[in-house]
Amino acid sequence: MKLSGGVEWALHCCVVLTAATEPVPAARLAQLHDVSPSYLAKQLQALSRAGLVRSVQGKTGGYVLTREAAEISVLDVVQAVDGATPAFVCTEIRQRGPLATPPEKCGKPCGIARVMGAADAAWRASLAGVTIADLRDSVERDNGPGALTGVGAWLGGAEG
Repeated sequence: MKLSGGVEWALHCCVVLTAATEPVPAARLAQLHDVSPSYLAKQLQALSRAGLVRSVQGKTGGYVLTREAAEISVLDVVQAVDGATPAFVCTEIRQRGPLATPPEKCGKPCGIARVMGAADAAWRASLAGVTIADLRDSVERDNGPGALTGVGAWLGGAEG
């Protein structure tokens, strides 16, 4: 399974938004992450279309999470950015070629499709079991208590 780079940026933005006390402009998030504002805007738009963030208009506008971090799974973010299409799509190769299995004998998915489907379900279940709040807590454990407090202060300030 290969995920786009946009998933990583979107996850970082969601975690960072948990530290913000007010809406955060896309340009400020791009500056924090040292990424192109137009590239990050695409990820934020995908999150917005999925209903995970919303844009607040006005002078103090920007992005905010639409619900509590504990209610947004990593899978929600992955699907917002990369879509919900399964990683493996069976094309019924067994029904092709000179020794093709007749369609009427293909009443259930082949072993390959079953294994790949089970793998897809397992990684989706794993990502569904981790929330943005879990990632936020992980950042605090890995970087020390208050790490995101500093990020929140930076986001709200004019410096940088």
